[in-house]
Amino acid sequence: MITPALPRSRDESATVLALAARGGDPCAADLFVRALHHDVRRYVARLCADPHLADDLAQETFLRALGSLHRFEGRSSARTWILSIARRSVVDNFRRDAARPRLSQTADWHSAAERARLHPAPGFDEGVALSALLEALPEKRREAFVLTQLLGLPYTEAAALIGCPVGTIRSRVNRARLTLIAQLEDAERHAAGAMPD
Repeated sequence: MITPALPRSRDESATVLALAARGGDPCAADLFVRALHHDVRRYVARLCADPHLADDLAQETFLRALGSLHRFEGRSSARTWILSIARRSVVDNFRRDAARPRLSQTADWHSAAERARLHPAPGFDEGVALSALLEALPEKRREAFVLTQLLGLPYTEAAALIGCPVGTIRSRVNRARLTLIAQLEDAERHAAGAMPD
């Protein structure tokens, strides 16, 4: 088992665990998955906007990561590395879905019911309200916001992960913030207008 001599950041610890797992330590592999599972699941859930699919995509991400761990050299943090794998897993899933032939224009009853359910109103539960607000953001802004503001990735790492300049990430995050603020102000005005006198 890996026991760091000095206190490390989460990213450093995950990277040490990944390198130890690459060397064949099964305990380190287990700890590596446990250390990053929450971040991976949150990230894929935000990208695919389907909570049921998020678990499958997180599992697929870790299967891919563990299968290619022998190529991980620690040049970036293990978290950045695995989030790039997660992003590819989501993109590959979208491509597979797009390539599948559809028998009719309508989705099956289960999918239709999932999409038709009502979205909870802001203020009901902060986590649910944030999810609803994030879902309304354009995809690229949502991804940049989730990576930097929710997962805490530095802007440079988020830019490397997405494959765009740092300035683009900063712009997307700023625009996402402005949109979220506007959405919250609208919700507050609507709630104030709906209150009885």
